[in-house]
Amino acid sequence: MVEVTERVNPDESPPKPDARSERWREHRQAVRQSFVDAALTAIDSHGPDVSMGDIASTAGAAKPKLYRHFADKSDLYAAIVEHVREMLWNRILLATNLFEDSVSTLIERGTSEYAVIVSEQPNLFRFLVHSHFAGRAGNRRTDESSAGPDPALDSARAAARKLAEVFADATGADPENSSAIELVSYSAFGAVASATDWWLGDSDARPPVMTIETFASYVAALMVGIVESSCVIAGVTIDADQPLHTAFSTEGDELL
Repeated sequence: MVEVTERVNPDESPPKPDARSERWREHRQAVRQSFVDAALTAIDSHGPDVSMGDIASTAGAAKPKLYRHFADKSDLYAAIVEHVREMLWNRILLATNLFEDSVSTLIERGTSEYAVIVSEQPNLFRFLVHSHFAGRAGNRRTDESSAGPDPALDSARAAARKLAEVFADATGADPENSSAIELVSYSAFGAVASATDWWLGDSDARPPVMTIETFASYVAALMVGIVESSCVIAGVTIDADQPLHTAFSTEGDELL
C-alpha cells in the first residue's frame, strides 16, 4: 500500500483567521473594557464597597449583561487590577529613563509619580487594597483547595517578573538569576500596598496624615531599604548614584 502524503507549498499563505470570530472577540474585549471603565467611575463615586449593581448601573446595562462578560466580582476585579497595573507602569515609565537615570532617581521619580496617582484616585486604591485583604481573609476561612487565585497577588507576581526582565535588559544580568530580583520586587510591592492602605485610611473623611511628598519619601526609603538589604545578602554592591547598568557589582566586578 502506497502512503500518500500531502505536500505543503512553502509559498502558500497560512489560513486567515475567521473574520466573524475575530470581530466577536474584539467586540467582547471592547464590552469588557467598557465595564472596566464604568467600574472605575463607580468606584470613584461609591467608594471601595461598590457593588456589581452600581457598576452595571454606571455602565447603563443590566446586571445579567455584566455577568455574561465577567464570571463574578473577582473576575471583574482581576480586569481592574490589570488595567491599573498597566496604567501605573506606563505613567512611571514616562516619568523615568531606565538607561540614564540613577537608581536613586528612578526610585524617587517612580514613587513620586505613584503617590500622585494614588492621590488622584484614592477610592480606586482603597478598593484594590481592601478587596485584596478581604479576599485573603475569606480564603483563610475556606478550604484551601476551594480558594481561588488572588488577582492582586497574580498581578504583583507578573509585575515582579516584568521588572526582573527590565532589570536584566538594562544591566545584562543573567536571566537565570532573576528569581532573586523577582523576590525583592514582590516584597517591595507588598510593602508599598500596606503603606498605601495606611496612608489612605478608610475614607476621605479622615484628613491626610502626611503630605504626598512625605508619603512618597517614606515609600522610596522602604524600597531602598529592601533593595540594599537584599544586596547585602546576595553579596552585591550597589551604587545608587549610578544608572542601572553600572550600579550593581560583585567582588569580581560582575553584574548581578
